[in-house]
Amino acid sequence: MRTFFIKHVTKFSYSNTVIDGANLIRLHPINDEYQKVISHFISVTNNPYVETFNDFYNNRVGTFLITEPHDELTITSDVEVIIYDKIFPEDTVDATTQWEELKTKKYDADIIDFVKPAPFSGSEEVLNLINSKNLATKTPYKVVLELCDYVYNNFKYTKGVTNVDSTLDEVWELKAGVCQDFTNILLQMVRMAGIPARYVSGYICPAEDNTRGLGATHAWIEAYIPFYGWFGVDPTNNAIANGNHVRLAVGRSYADCSPVKGVFKRKVESDLFVNVEISSTKTKEAIEVPPNTFTGSKTNNSYQRNLDRIQHQQQQVQQNQQQQQ
Repeated sequence: MRTFFIKHVTKFSYSNTVIDGANLIRLHPINDEYQKVISHFISVTNNPYVETFNDFYNNRVGTFLITEPHDELTITSDVEVIIYDKIFPEDTVDATTQWEELKTKKYDADIIDFVKPAPFSGSEEVLNLINSKNLATKTPYKVVLELCDYVYNNFKYTKGVTNVDSTLDEVWELKAGVCQDFTNILLQMVRMAGIPARYVSGYICPAEDNTRGLGATHAWIEAYIPFYGWFGVDPTNNAIANGNHVRLAVGRSYADCSPVKGVFKRKVESDLFVNVEISSTKTKEAIEVPPNTFTGSKTNNSYQRNLDRIQHQQQQVQQNQQQQQ
């Protein structure tokens, strides 16, 4: 059992004033037998009323509307939550029985949405990988861990080369990205192996110095293991999601779990600032939120520009190798 205090700040700065901003937030941590929310406070620019409801996947969702003109929007979420360790699958039932159980379960109402993989350019390569490793002879639990290890060791954790709109094809070609990209790839691989899997958004709390994904929202998957239930694995850290993972929402993909999204009137550009501070004590350092000095910096996070740079570097390496031959 561990207690965490989480402060999550999201700020949009606009190049001009906007009106009628309608927003949807999934910033309410899941409250169940493994995760107990002690307190949760949300504050929003202009103090609008935040109405909440449970969505189709039982995530707590907040909505609010800001009608008056504004050139920035700040959403601050303060959470105190207790995380309880889960018991890992015993994995004592033979593999054949478990795969047969999955066949009967995949049409259940709470599983059917998490079965079908999305097509992408790496599909054939993934299927060849699954066949070459004889994964069908192993239990689903072992398959999930093996695929998680594959993504961790074959994709490079690199900030700034992808964004929320990057496709599976782009990430697969680049073999690099951040937690969302690692999660999206593993999600499809596990589903292609015949195991239901769902996307999870949340936070990762510091466990050791080299933990990846701190300072922002995190992502991982939960796979359905027969005779056990949903089992979380974190491909970004090659770890089982347990006592230091705080869940915000689950869904078919990022689109079902995005922490903040919305629309507004007027054609403007925007900058986004996000910061997450996590502590095991109530006393946390204040997050310094920058003023609205719009710079248009989000264009600096261009996938194409970074891809072009990497390809140029690869061409230079190839040219150097040819010159040395």
